[in-house]
Amino acid sequence: MLDIKEIYKTFNAGTVNEKTALNGLSLHLDEGEFVTVIGGNGAGKSTMLNAVAGVWAVDEGKIFIDGVDVTGLSEYRRAKYIGRVFQDPMMGTAATMQIEENLALAMRRGRMRGLRTGITKAERERYQEMLKILDLGLEDRLTSKVGLLSGGQRQALTLLMASLVKPKLLLLDEHTAALDPKTAAKVLETTEKIVQRDHLTTLMITHNMRDAIAHGSRLIMMYDGKIILDIAGEEKKKLTVEHLLEQFSKASGSEFANDRALLT
Repeated sequence: MLDIKEIYKTFNAGTVNEKTALNGLSLHLDEGEFVTVIGGNGAGKSTMLNAVAGVWAVDEGKIFIDGVDVTGLSEYRRAKYIGRVFQDPMMGTAATMQIEENLALAMRRGRMRGLRTGITKAERERYQEMLKILDLGLEDRLTSKVGLLSGGQRQALTLLMASLVKPKLLLLDEHTAALDPKTAAKVLETTEKIVQRDHLTTLMITHNMRDAIAHGSRLIMMYDGKIILDIAGEEKKKLTVEHLLEQFSKASGSEFANDRALLT
């Protein structure tokens, strides 16, 4: 479902601030794989996600989604393949619109929009059923303005919207980092439910090592713009934070440098 082949990305090339963010990175995801991504500061995690989403063009290499070469496509042209949830809960929803209106926009993503009546009774009933998976009582608040919701409620709603029209690829960019621990755990639980139910191919960046180990079917660790660890199956199930740090040190030849990850 996703093929990243030898991609490179350098920022501020030819200046004193030159930084190679991606250094010949390759990654293959089969359909339905749920991969968690972790790495130290400046490892290239978000750069990789942004490259896949088309936020910026790569310097070299190719990116394929479901067999389609999207390397030269702009961000908005890739949007039909991708669902994305950002770190900031305010980014994925329209605060001044109602819950049902936000869902209607997400449902119509990639389709022609005319001037007919906005939301039908059948659609409203469908939205109520969909919202029940969040277990937040939002199915009874369809006409509430999204701006009145808490950060956790908005992030859960954004997650639902991103997966409403089943994307080829779901990108989760530290989508629980801005939430308190209890709310973050709830959103992660919902993430697991939706990904498993819809068999979504998913890349989830997290700064939390325990979350990276506990969720998904595969874990990759990045360092210096490359993937240095790729762990799946029984090996992943047996992983501990201590074992992961030990493997990182062996593979990279250095200590893990991300205080937020170590302290979480």
